[in-house]
Amino acid sequence: MAENNSMNAASYNSKGAAGDSFELPAELFDGTINMPVMHQAVKAYLANQRQGNASTKTRGFVIGGNAKPWKQKGTGRARQGSIRAPNWVGGGTVFGPTPRSYAQSVPRKVRALARKSAFNARARENAVIVIDSFDYTSPKTSQLIGLLATLGVASKKVLILTDGVKPNVYMSGRNLPRTHVLPYSDVSTYHLLWSDVVIVESGAFSGADLTTETTETAEDTELVTAETTPTRKAATKTAKKTAKKAAKKSTKAARTAKKATKTARKATRKTASKTVGRKTAAKKTAAKKKPASKRVAKKTTKRVAKKKGK
Repeated sequence: MAENNSMNAASYNSKGAAGDSFELPAELFDGTINMPVMHQAVKAYLANQRQGNASTKTRGFVIGGNAKPWKQKGTGRARQGSIRAPNWVGGGTVFGPTPRSYAQSVPRKVRALARKSAFNARARENAVIVIDSFDYTSPKTSQLIGLLATLGVASKKVLILTDGVKPNVYMSGRNLPRTHVLPYSDVSTYHLLWSDVVIVESGAFSGADLTTETTETAEDTELVTAETTPTRKAATKTAKKTAKKAAKKSTKAARTAKKATKTARKATRKTASKTVGRKTAAKKTAAKKKPASKRVAKKTTKRVAKKKGK
């Protein structure tokens, strides 16, 4: 459901004095309330708080029970295989819990819509209060309690949203069980729905509200980026070209080095093959020569034997 009417909230100063009504930014407070999206966001938030450390042992992980308690037959008792079976005291657990993750992811736009719906729900109930600023120089719980009492919300669950991180305000409400202090940027749908009253610092809405200052700064940044983008593009192009040239040179040097190594290997192989061929030729000639000398020796021995026989 959407409403075009602008929403207003009661405004006070840090001491509790009432001021003019504060017009809530229309971009955030447009009246839309989406119940299924809020349910999904809260359910995911609570699920993500779970650690999932519950762990049990099945019969395979329980120590002991390797031997059979008694023999299979003849005892009159029921057959048993291990004392660590689930039906034994001290045995394993059947289908017990094991460590697991309960994490749920919600899309960014869905989370934003749920947060927006929660803000609108509190604004419809007139439960949004705007404070001009929390100017606490030191942590003081009594000062915060006095402010809540003057606003009439001391007995309710109060969510205080500050403009950025303010440790003094946080430590002032840290000991209050029904008060929760958060930076505006860190608030979630769960925190908004948990609270009965939402107290927001007026400076926190500056990011959601489009003021003249923000539009002027945006235009200035657009002009600066428009002027600097051509120079940046040229610089990136030149850097890319130099990188490509260096890469080509390195690849050429690597190729020439590979070719040199290949030629050196070929030359060493050729010389090695030549020397091996020479050695084998010498061995063959030596082998051929040896049998001829043996034949001559045999012939001479035969001649000498014949002469002696005569």
